[in-house]
Amino acid sequence: MNTYPDPDLLHPDSIAPEIHQRNAQIAKAMAALPEWWVIGPPAFRKNQRDGAGVFPPMVFSERATTRTIESKAGPLRLREFLPSTGQPRGVYLHLHGGGWVIGGADMQDTMLLTLADHAQVAVVSVHYRLAPEHRYPAAPDDCETAALWLVEHAAALYGSGQLIIGGESAGAHLSAVTLLRLRQRLGFCPFSGANFNFGLFDMTLTPSARAFGDERLFLRTIDMIQFRDAFLPGEHKLRDPDISPLYGELQNLCPALFTIGTRDALLDDSLFMHARWLAAGNKGQLDVYPGAPHAFFRLGDAHTQSAMTQQIQFICSHLK
Repeated sequence: MNTYPDPDLLHPDSIAPEIHQRNAQIAKAMAALPEWWVIGPPAFRKNQRDGAGVFPPMVFSERATTRTIESKAGPLRLREFLPSTGQPRGVYLHLHGGGWVIGGADMQDTMLLTLADHAQVAVVSVHYRLAPEHRYPAAPDDCETAALWLVEHAAALYGSGQLIIGGESAGAHLSAVTLLRLRQRLGFCPFSGANFNFGLFDMTLTPSARAFGDERLFLRTIDMIQFRDAFLPGEHKLRDPDISPLYGELQNLCPALFTIGTRDALLDDSLFMHARWLAAGNKGQLDVYPGAPHAFFRLGDAHTQSAMTQQIQFICSHLK
């Protein structure tokens, strides 16, 4: 791991040979997998949970509890983790990835437990509604509801009103949208930090997203187009900040950590959003991992370990 803006990080020579080999193996293994839009989201989601892919089967922690809160659309479930020892120093609102179509709040328990125990936070992950069964604005509405609920109840329920927000991929997108919505609704940003992991921030597709091509390294150009089309019904202004937060007014928001790999189709999304975050007067850190693909946290390699350490340090440094 190194910290941008060292230009050497973005050069192909920065990628270790073993990372090249690992990426080639991933792409080869994924080439045989069915496309979610061919077999349908329900079947693909079941395959994910059963471990029918390049990742091992899901680990569902017995330490997790479920809380249900009310929303305009009906009951909204939250998956909670408390640190193994001690009082939480704050609350981490987690929004999962999966292109707004797949994934779930219970599909990264190991990562969330690590954050809970090592950053000493209560973790609240949102079971937001998924597309195409529930299209925009269902997912952003659910995330906004959960965030507003935490603003009101975190201190009483978890012993701390300090809030961090974050997520992966579509979850990073939803985190940025939620921050913009809450600042507009409340007149201020109630979060102390934002943890953006390989997020998509521009629905028109940044140059790296358009140019990535067909190599099946977790996320290709066609994947982003299919996810976007499932998420957004009919005609939408793709540069609406509620859809593409890169185009929002980003002033008066919290410090943010952007994490991205150079073999991720969403590389430019993080580069561009980080630059706009700083230009708006906010503090921002951009960590770039040479050769790391999209969703590399699931690979359990040295990049994963370094990124987890950085996230823990970031969360801890923004809790009083």
